[in-house]
Amino acid sequence: MTTTLDAATLDPPWCFQGGADNRFCWNYLDPSRADLVLLYDKAKRRQWDASERLDWSEALDPDNPMQLDPSMLPIHGSSLWNRLSAVERRQVQVHTQAHTLSQFLHGEQGAMLAASRVVQNLDSIDAKLFAATQVMDEARHVEAYSRLLREKFSTQYSISPSLRQLLEDGLSASEWDMALLTMQVLVENVALASFQRIRDNSAANLATAVNAYVMQDEARHVAFGRMVLRDYYQQLSAPERARREAFVLESLSQIKQSFTQREVWERLGLPVAQCVHLIDQSPAAANFLDLLLRRVVPIFHEIGLWGSSLRDQLVLLGGERYLLLDPEASQRNDETFADAIDNSFDHLTSTLQSGSSDHVHPESD
Repeated sequence: MTTTLDAATLDPPWCFQGGADNRFCWNYLDPSRADLVLLYDKAKRRQWDASERLDWSEALDPDNPMQLDPSMLPIHGSSLWNRLSAVERRQVQVHTQAHTLSQFLHGEQGAMLAASRVVQNLDSIDAKLFAATQVMDEARHVEAYSRLLREKFSTQYSISPSLRQLLEDGLSASEWDMALLTMQVLVENVALASFQRIRDNSAANLATAVNAYVMQDEARHVAFGRMVLRDYYQQLSAPERARREAFVLESLSQIKQSFTQREVWERLGLPVAQCVHLIDQSPAAANFLDLLLRRVVPIFHEIGLWGSSLRDQLVLLGGERYLLLDPEASQRNDETFADAIDNSFDHLTSTLQSGSSDHVHPESD
């Protein structure tokens, strides 16, 4: 195994063609959707500055920056893990965390590009206004994750092949809704499931706060996707919906590949096939899948992507038990958790000023 954490070499720009239209609309004085107007108002109120809201002065442990318990590692407890030295185990911790955050960073840039395309494509002014706030949200997320990796980690990773393929497939499609389906329903919910694992298990305030604040924004983005696609997919023919369901099935396969973190095991010189097998069978993978299904199954059903092929696959994965969950419940929890962190930090500041140093860490619901 390597004993040096080298900074990643910058990749050349990645370019591919997208099929976006530019749609002007003129209903400035007559917003057609009250729910979208309310969401836009919330987005305006919820804007925040990553440089000010986050405490970048916090020192993170270079051997475990996000302060995650080693038991969260998919290979933890295996015969392979037991053979590793203490130094090698620390490297696995650092690299898996760096890989995860790197994919967050690349995914947020993809979301920024997708949101900008949605602004072009939508034909109602209220939807355009909200999508424009999302462009700013995603820019802020890119800033936050880039800074976290740059200042607190000693390495980073290029975009994984599976995430790269998912973004290219979704953003190069000629149909405008494919960008929305890719980002608002698939990538955003994959990110939310991943963010939640860190938010709820990290003992590092900075790591917890970054993910909680980003989740607060992403909850709005998912709600926006649900609203727009629910109406649009009612207009599609059965073959058109089937094409989108096939895209979802392929995307779920790519998402599963991304979770294996093959790039980490390759860089560290560990047996890739063995690591991938361990991950496929690990409680961590099962937990991630459960969190993802809990979020996406009610949305697929709500927006009308519930044909037999997609439904049967989700049922096979155990997603049927989440069919009747309220998607807005997750949204409310993601929003209020970030507020709880703000309140905790405000309380911590006041207690420190009064001479107390008690640590406050909000618990998830």
